[in-house]
Amino acid sequence: MTKSFFLLKSESNVWSIDQQIKAGAKGATWDGVRNYQAAKNLKAMKKGDLCFFYHSNIGKEIVGIVEVIKEHYIDKTDKSARFVAVTVKFKKKLDKPVTLKDIKKRKELSDLALIKQSRLSVMPIDYKSWKIINNMSRI
Repeated sequence: MTKSFFLLKSESNVWSIDQQIKAGAKGATWDGVRNYQAAKNLKAMKKGDLCFFYHSNIGKEIVGIVEVIKEHYIDKTDKSARFVAVTVKFKKKLDKPVTLKDIKKRKELSDLALIKQSRLSVMPIDYKSWKIINNMSRI
């Protein structure tokens, strides 16, 4: 089974990496996504896929990694039942956060949705970019 990689954005004052850690092995529902493209990305996630955890607005940095432990299902917060959620569990905190500013400085990351579609809250990350960002996080 080939893993896919994604980036999930959350405002740290709404849901932070520390709250994700406290959710433990049972994980937490990643819900509230109301953009069709982001929802399509949630639907593409498979159990075992890895996601960068990005603090948006406050911080603007990748702070950790979570793992998909339950594939998409109807988002209970969506009264229309059109949108989906996934369940993710904490995997690890990065040694050092990787800032949006630092990502923008790397020419080889210039095609990332994080830069090209900055409003998108759930996005795929190609394996090469995944490796580069992981390397950037090492002290």
